[in-house]
Amino acid sequence: MTKVLYLMRHAKSDWDDPELPDRERPLAPRGVLASREMVRRLKKAGVAPSVVLCSPALRARQTLDLIAPALGKHVEVKYDEGIYGASSTDIVKRLGKLPDSVQSVMVLGHNPTTQELAITLARSGADIGRMRQKFPTAALAMLRIDKKGWKHLEPGCAELVGLLAPKGL
Repeated sequence: MTKVLYLMRHAKSDWDDPELPDRERPLAPRGVLASREMVRRLKKAGVAPSVVLCSPALRARQTLDLIAPALGKHVEVKYDEGIYGASSTDIVKRLGKLPDSVQSVMVLGHNPTTQELAITLARSGADIGRMRQKFPTAALAMLRIDKKGWKHLEPGCAELVGLLAPKGL
């Protein structure tokens, strides 16, 4: 049974207040616009995770709030403390705890982890070269996983079936 993993980087954050803790940085106006553009692209691509694991950082939560209309009504959202500051290995461990009944998952997090994980898992796909060069804010990698369960994720176990970004890559 094929699984689908969506790896999304939060939209552009605001750096106007240098005193603000990193976790509390909001989206920049450009990030809000990009998230709204991603709604159209996500709908067109048929992105429909059954579970979203989202970083608790404000910019990630705001990105999720803005793209939520594209994800459908029945998505389960989990704000996961372990995603903020996680390595790609940490994310794989978190995914490995999901029940096999979950067919599709979106992880909404941060770079460089999001890009590193997508590159590690993808063995093929037309957009791999572009993804290695750049994984912009608000970008989404769509990976088809050949493994039967989430606990079997390993390097090269997926095909990159799509790479979406608010603007052309």
